Amino acid sequence: MLLFLGLCSSQLASAQALDLGFNALGFFDNREYKGYANRSRTYSGTRFAFDLGLHLDSNNRFVAGLNGLHEFGARPFFGKIDPVMYYQYTGQRWQFNAGAFPREGLVSDFPRALLNDTLRYFRPNVEGLLARYQHGRFTTTVFIDWMSRQTATDREQFLFGSSGGLAPGDDGVIFGKYFVYMFHDAGAAVLRPDDRLSDNGAAQFRIGLDLSRKQHFLDSLSLEAGGMFSFERTRGLGGWRTPKGFVASAYLAYRRFALFDEFYQGEGHNLIHGDRYFSQRFYNRLDVIFTPFLFRGIKGQFIFSFHQSPQGAGSNQQAFRITYDLGRRTLLRLRPDL
Repeated sequence: MLLFLGLCSSQLASAQALDLGFNALGFFDNREYKGYANRSRTYSGTRFAFDLGLHLDSNNRFVAGLNGLHEFGARPFFGKIDPVMYYQYTGQRWQFNAGAFPREGLVSDFPRALLNDTLRYFRPNVEGLLARYQHGRFTTTVFIDWMSRQTATDREQFLFGSSGGLAPGDDGVIFGKYFVYMFHDAGAAVLRPDDRLSDNGAAQFRIGLDLSRKQHFLDSLSLEAGGMFSFERTRGLGGWRTPKGFVASAYLAYRRFALFDEFYQGEGHNLIHGDRYFSQRFYNRLDVIFTPFLFRGIKGQFIFSFHQSPQGAGSNQQAFRITYDLGRRTLLRLRPDL
């Protein structure tokens, strides 16, 4: 932060504006996972993030701030504070981020099968690089997230991936999506005798129908289906393991109520950062969603989830999440042409 303030003072003459961003997340997530005792727990807490953005012109800016987590009942109050510090270029078709920047809205659309939803609570930032290209209906994002730097005791770990697809065309119905990533896990600088380098990744490809405009009762109605496969290996212990399966989902919403159903059938996957339910050959999850708070950047949701699988039939989950996003507020405008 001190470095950023120093940069501000040296760049004020050429900068156009200085702005403030603030957002927060409160969560209570109770998981009753039968058959998964180590995952049957409650996550509860609050996150807040604020940052200052220094705009050099309409395309280039530097951002620095903090993202703090407090889990209810924990001591000390802030169990973890993540720095936010990055450069961002935003053009007509390109966006480029370099540094430690929020994952929300950039790589938060990955299915839970690939990247589980607790990352939103405990790892809010991407630390690395991201590039996004958008032209017409097509969008693609490529990123690398450095999760652990190698030391004498810490492993070298990073995740790189891509997501994107085609938005609905003029008919407003057909769309496509893809998600792919690889997690690379290498040893510490001082290797243990049993250390192994491993690669762990997965991909999903989906085709969907957005029927929201084709009917007049529901506010939203969409259907998706496609394939999922993963690629996993531990070097020195055999070759690649490549399980495959079928995925499908349906989403419908009417006013403040919504249903989201997710289905999987196929071979079991062993994904380090994925939802462990997809290690089974069959899985279905139904989310019943009620949104009582929706007002000027505030969104509060109750989500009741019902899980069905061969191991853990009858599992359920109750969650409440509230988000608040102030957006960006200009603190100082140095040129009227911004």
